[in-house]
Amino acid sequence: MLPGMNLNLAGQSVAVFGAARGIGRAIADGFIAEGCSVRGFDREMSADFITAGDVTNYEAVKGFAADFEAVDHLVFCVGIGSGKFGFPFWNLAPSDWGRVLEVNLIGAVNVAHAFAPRLIERGGGSMLFLVSVAGQMGSQTDPPYSASKAALINFTQCAAKDLGPHNIRVNALAPGMVKTELNQSIWAAGQKLLPEAQRQSFDDWAKEKIKKVSHLGRWQMPEEYAAMATFLASDHAKNITGQTINIDGGQVMHS
Repeated sequence: MLPGMNLNLAGQSVAVFGAARGIGRAIADGFIAEGCSVRGFDREMSADFITAGDVTNYEAVKGFAADFEAVDHLVFCVGIGSGKFGFPFWNLAPSDWGRVLEVNLIGAVNVAHAFAPRLIERGGGSMLFLVSVAGQMGSQTDPPYSASKAALINFTQCAAKDLGPHNIRVNALAPGMVKTELNQSIWAAGQKLLPEAQRQSFDDWAKEKIKKVSHLGRWQMPEEYAAMATFLASDHAKNITGQTINIDGGQVMHS
């Protein structure tokens, strides 16, 4: 008989970076619903379980890690775009790349460095990095964002190899079209480049884009990533590591 899908996460300790809103908040709420002790880290304190801080500040991240008596799981849900439409890439300047790489890639590296010793001390656990389908298919919409997420996918694989002998699993979770502020910023940047007569509302733009890129033809929802994140932290996923899991309505397959 197959075991039930009880995730058995109650009482475990989880650190969620980017927990204030969007997918990160949904993931934090998902772990809380499973009975976990969750502490968040974000630039804003939208709830009392969140500590304010910047992932590019390694000392702040190390201080946050040191505050945990013990930690079982780490989730990194931080990501920014350049705020510009990068098709072709020379619409951007080289100076537009630095901050995106610093937050999306080096921020994740800071977090991994700070928490790896704690997880090793614990004797096991998991790390999960939120990446993007853009990092798998050379998306031209925002090249700095795409490149940073591609690099984070590679770092996920490196970390999985290093931490596997310590019983720590490391995976990446790749969203497709999710109704978040980041997607709205992409829409806004693209509209600025169009003549006024060709501009679209966000809803019309999104409907057209989803039709183009997704076989299932619908938005993905933050709660879907919460369900996968909690599953990947559970013993049901004890042999899953070094993987990038797409919840994208078929976008990567469609590209």
